[in-house]
Amino acid sequence: MDSTDNIAAGQEVLSQSEVENLLAQVAESESKTVIHQADGAKSQQSKDAIQPYDFRHPVYLTALELRKLRLHHEEFIRSLAARLSIHLRVEFSLQMSQLSTLTFQRFTESLPNPSHIVLFKTEPLRGISILHVNSRLGLTVVDRLMGGPGHSMKAERDLSEIEVALLDQVVQIILGEWCSHWAGTMDMRHTVLAHESNARFLNTSPWDCVMLCLSLEARIGDCTEQIQFGFPYPTIEPLVRLLNRSVDPSFDEAASATLVPPRWRQEMEDIEIPVTAELPSRTMTTGQLTRLKIGDTLDFDRDLLNHVQIRLADLHKFSGRLGSRGGKWAVEVTQVMKT
Repeated sequence: MDSTDNIAAGQEVLSQSEVENLLAQVAESESKTVIHQADGAKSQQSKDAIQPYDFRHPVYLTALELRKLRLHHEEFIRSLAARLSIHLRVEFSLQMSQLSTLTFQRFTESLPNPSHIVLFKTEPLRGISILHVNSRLGLTVVDRLMGGPGHSMKAERDLSEIEVALLDQVVQIILGEWCSHWAGTMDMRHTVLAHESNARFLNTSPWDCVMLCLSLEARIGDCTEQIQFGFPYPTIEPLVRLLNRSVDPSFDEAASATLVPPRWRQEMEDIEIPVTAELPSRTMTTGQLTRLKIGDTLDFDRDLLNHVQIRLADLHKFSGRLGSRGGKWAVEVTQVMKT
């Protein structure tokens, strides 16, 4: 009996396809992990679908919200490039290079020095936003505004007060175009607060505040540099909410479905609330007031009896009509006040 017969008699030999199936099952089991859900249930999910979360650099915007913001800002960039080209009377091209979230510290550290930094606020949004224009690009734009050809300026230096004032013409166009592009969702007004040349001294937001960073590649003549926006998350949050609502009308319905309906609490049954009824006041001159004496009567318009103010504690909650019931004064509620 040869060795082959011994193997066959002692144990079953797996075929090549069975071995490959076993290896595939092992690889599949190693690629999945157990997920513990909030309700205590367990499920298996592929490890590739699990993304690590950095608690020191949290991301408050989902991938879908970032995509909506990207599409919205692409329209803004196209219209802004057309406006600047008309204003400067030279081709001014803009292209989005990045839209992401960074902490305030990392965003300010990424800005070069020197820079032309504009701090601005958009009412009624909260927070102070940042617009950064590369100093080389700013000097090239100023040269064009002064009648120059708009060729790239080699020197990188701080802008003078006159150059800052000239560049503010373009800054106002940029900020005005950004605000007007949200006109369909919110009426906004921009205000320039200050100018800075070094981002390391900015303290407009906490160092760990999440910023929405929009980077644009601007090209005028032979100059190609960056224009960057930095919006704190509290500033951009209302716009993201409005953008979700305009794109998906069911967003409000889903949000309202999670609200818990009001429920009466039985422990409030025995709380006492003072209820008072007051007639509307009437006016009199000081002379009439000084001549009043015991036994005098004051005449009231009969129509005042139909406008009795019913107060719960100090809150004017109802209006009513004065009358009587069962030999006692009574007030009939005729209106519920919106307070």
